[in-house]
Formats: sequence, structure tokens, C-alpha cells
Amino acid sequence: MKGSFDTPTLTLPGRSPRPGAAPQTAWQELSLDRVSVTFNAGQPNEYRALDGADLRVARGEFYCLLGPSGCGKSTVLNLVAGFIQPSRGRIQIGDQAIKEPGTDRVVVFQDVTNALFPWLRTDENVAFGLTLQGVQKAEALSRARDILGVVGLKEHAQKFPYELSGGMKQRCQIARALLVEPEVLLMDEPFAALDAISKRILQQELLRLWQQYHMTVIYITHDVSESILLAQRIGVMRRGPGSAVKQEFAVDLPYPRRPSDGAFSALYARVEMSLQEEVGVSLHEH
Repeated sequence: MKGSFDTPTLTLPGRSPRPGAAPQTAWQELSLDRVSVTFNAGQPNEYRALDGADLRVARGEFYCLLGPSGCGKSTVLNLVAGFIQPSRGRIQIGDQAIKEPGTDRVVVFQDVTNALFPWLRTDENVAFGLTLQGVQKAEALSRARDILGVVGLKEHAQKFPYELSGGMKQRCQIARALLVEPEVLLMDEPFAALDAISKRILQQELLRLWQQYHMTVIYITHDVSESILLAQRIGVMRRGPGSAVKQEFAVDLPYPRRPSDGAFSALYARVEMSLQEEVGVSLHEH
């Protein structure tokens, strides 16, 4: 993989290692084909969030979606997660239609406070998904503590969410997602509320985990710099209503990436111009 890291291979606790190149199942592409989503159809407050949206994400790819507020980025994420269904069009993983949520897809939310159960300890929060799958509590907790070590929270396993910082809560959310071994990790502005230092640390941690666990990541952000730091490809969405991906950019830069590099700055200018076209039109008309 271009831009890979020289880091040791990690194994998900309690599971056999994933081969670096071979997928566990046959699918090679996640796709949206001419997808439209209309909320409150036929009502006075009808709103078309997406209109004819197309998207292709290769297995194992890190893909970022950028766009102005209200452009339908979260709608795309909810469609892939199976939380909502399209009004028209198809969403598929390989040749299988996405019709409902599944353990092969996990969402990491921006609001970490509401994402964690306040009455559960850190290890219990992380183990929750496994217990839903029928894993015995003792085994689930053991595996949860192992994955907490991977994300740097081993010493905080017995704490409750109110005792954790924002960055720690987000690590907890990521650990919970990793433990169920999703094939697709869906992230909705997960680091937007964090301070700059915590955000950068978690960006680096996410890249490390993505490369080692061979996940497909679809990551929503408003931050052009963040998208270039993380993604292999960036999709810029049109402003809503009736949004879709209007332009894509390949990020052909080795990891780790530095904003001070000339190639980074040049790509930043191109992506920002594409995004500003949408934000500028929106500001002008409103």
C-alpha cells in the first residue's frame, strides 16, 4: 500500500490475524448508484437531501467526504450504515444490497457523551457490542481490556465516562467499534469537538489502526486539512438540497503527511476552491 507505516501488525483480541492483502469476504467495492433521499415526501416540509448520488469506495480504502453544512454528508453515512433507506437508487457492498444495520458496519459519532453509557465502566462500554452478539460477559470484558491496551486506555478500564477526557471517550468509542471487527468504519466528524492536540493525536492513532486492521473507512469532516492528512481519496459534495458528490481528489502523498509540504499545500488549494464554490454560492443566495 502506498504510504504504509513501518509498524508491527496487531491482532484483534480473541481473533486470528487478518492477512494484509486478502479480504475476509468476496466484496471489493461499496457503491451508491443514482441514490436519492427525500424526507417527508408529499408533505409541505418535503426535503430532498440527495439526488442521483453516485459513490464508489474500494475495500480497505480511507475515503473522506467534505461539503458545506446541510449537503447530505451524514445522510450518506446513515444510508451506508443501514439506518435509512434510499427513496431511489441502490446501495451495495459487493453485490449485496444494504437494507438494514449490520455488524460489518459500525458508526463512530461526534457526540461521544451520548455515544457511551454513563452507568457502565470503560471496559463495559467497549464490551457492549460483543455481549449483544452473545459473547459471554467474562470473555467480552477480557477482550475489551485487550483492545483498550491497543488504543492507550488500559489504565482507565475501570473508570466511568464522566471520569474520561473527550479524547479518551473517543478512543473508547473507537475501541468498541474495533472489537466487533467491522469491515466498514463510518465516522461522522469524530474529532471535531476536541482540542487541536488531542485531535492530531487521534488522527495519527486512527491512521495506525486503519492500516493495521485493513478496514474500509468513510470519514465525514468539514476540515480540508484533516481530509488531506487522512484520506486516500476526498469527495466534495454539492450544497443541498439535492446534493451529490460533485468532484473527487486522489491524495497521492505518502504518510505521515505534513501541511508544510508543498504538495500538501497545492492539493489543499484545489480542494478548498472546490468546497468554496459550494459555500460561496450558498452564502451569496442566503
